[in-house]
Amino acid sequence: MTGRPAGRPLVPAYLSTGGVARPSRPHMERLTVLALTGEPPRGGPPEELPAAGLALLEALEGGSLAVVEAAALLRLPVSAVRVLAADLADRRLVLARPPIPPAGRFDPDLLKRVADGLRALKHD
Repeated sequence: MTGRPAGRPLVPAYLSTGGVARPSRPHMERLTVLALTGEPPRGGPPEELPAAGLALLEALEGGSLAVVEAAALLRLPVSAVRVLAADLADRRLVLARPPIPPAGRFDPDLLKRVADGLRALKHD
């Protein structure tokens, strides 16, 4: 008798989301930051959540996580964690903050002036 392949979860991802394929919040991205709200649940008690939703809440007790980080911790696909996080946000159990946009292009002249100023300080 052979065991299950290493790394393959016992429960398929679609079951961890209750069969839901798409998040209720389309802006829930891989880099969306999740944090606990500390508010009482809306839409039923937390006991009614799927096991993966409860596991996500437990993972967030240690602090904020990006969706992709939570997926790695829970060993679930990012798409499943996006669905779970959107459900938890709808119940006001989780805050979902959009990712910080990348910084604008830097000014090479400004960087050169800063480097020149630092060199001048070093030689003084």
